[in-house]
Amino acid sequence: MKTTSIIRSLALSALATGTLVAPAQPALADTFFILPAGTACDFNLGLSATGGNLHEKQFEDENGDIVRLLAAGKGVLLTYTNYGTKPKKPVEGESITIRTDGSVSETEINPDGTWTVTATGHNGLIMFPTDVPAGPTTTHYIGKIVYTVDPSTGVFTLVSTAGQELDVCAELAS
Repeated sequence: MKTTSIIRSLALSALATGTLVAPAQPALADTFFILPAGTACDFNLGLSATGGNLHEKQFEDENGDIVRLLAAGKGVLLTYTNYGTKPKKPVEGESITIRTDGSVSETEINPDGTWTVTATGHNGLIMFPTDVPAGPTTTHYIGKIVYTVDPSTGVFTLVSTAGQELDVCAELAS
């Protein structure tokens, strides 16, 4: 598994209710990590997630294979922080905190093995340089987003968005 895939998995897990593919857990313990410059923004992006009440349900076919995931919850506080551009010496800079008032994400496992995710409510989406459209971008949405994931390559493809958007990288770049 590539490092970016590991980072992506951590990022998705930590975003939880402000996320797209939430882990099965009733509450999110304090979670913190820094994504390297060029991955989520042009600077090192710190992300912390605290609190929350999350629920996940898996749906299986007659063979016991997971074909759909449903994740819902509310109450996560997401804090995004600009840690500058030095890879080995991050320096904490400006932060923004977003209280997520709830979200639901539905992940369909497609016959070809890819996933189609439809997320509504408060959701954060990090697009890496290998994604479509290419990142680095980090956007917080209030509304609806649809994207696909190819788990074999780790590539996310944004299909559509509707509602409000906050460009986290631009907000923290000042």
